[in-house]
Amino acid sequence: MSAIPPAPPRKTLVNPELRRRGIYILPNLLTTAALFAGFYAIVQAMNGRFEHSAVAIFIAMVLDGLDGRVARMTNTQSAFGAEYDSLSDMVSFGAAPALVVYEWALKGLGKFGWVAAFIYCAGAALRLARFNTNIGVVDKRYFQGLPSPAAAALIAGLIWVLIDLGFTGEEVRWAASVLTIFAGVTMVSNIKYWSGKDINLKKSVPFMVVGAIVLGFALISTYPPGVLFALFLVYAASGYVMTAWRWRGRRNK
Repeated sequence: MSAIPPAPPRKTLVNPELRRRGIYILPNLLTTAALFAGFYAIVQAMNGRFEHSAVAIFIAMVLDGLDGRVARMTNTQSAFGAEYDSLSDMVSFGAAPALVVYEWALKGLGKFGWVAAFIYCAGAALRLARFNTNIGVVDKRYFQGLPSPAAAALIAGLIWVLIDLGFTGEEVRWAASVLTIFAGVTMVSNIKYWSGKDINLKKSVPFMVVGAIVLGFALISTYPPGVLFALFLVYAASGYVMTAWRWRGRRNK
């Protein structure tokens, strides 16, 4: 009587979605670089190199703008990337600007100084939390409240341009505190800001648009601290101007 051959091992079915699940390298690499720039800004502030801190925050802002665009263009969006990007933003555009401006100018104001820095930091956290929960609900053409990268650029631009002009943090600490509180409060406001997400990079554009971009870079290169600070100051004010314009239009009807 021949022996009965053993039964073949049973194959376990694995969900192909689970098998393919992983971490996309390119967009998360850019997010990691932005996180490093924010951390670097904090470290340089601890060493008293505030100009380096300001530049690092601007670099983090550029990298943060790239990671989302790259993820959408390469179809590498993921829930992990979205959460990682939000945590990176909290460090680069929430904690870093608050700590840098506190070390540079607000430290001499005592309790009012660290309260002003905390208002900014809390505003950035609330802004990011609201943005994450309102995805798919609000109009994508507009941000609800000042975006945290733009708020960070306001703080970093102020520090950069005033250092370049020879001012110390103690000389402008009240102006720095007002701008810090303004940025923090505006982040959690309901004021609308143009997001630029309706721009399609895959579509062709007139040649004049390319020329305008070249002129923009040339203008920034003439005096980066002043031009960048002025641009983001105008952007921060644009939300209030548009809100006043809409309110006036509704009132005149």
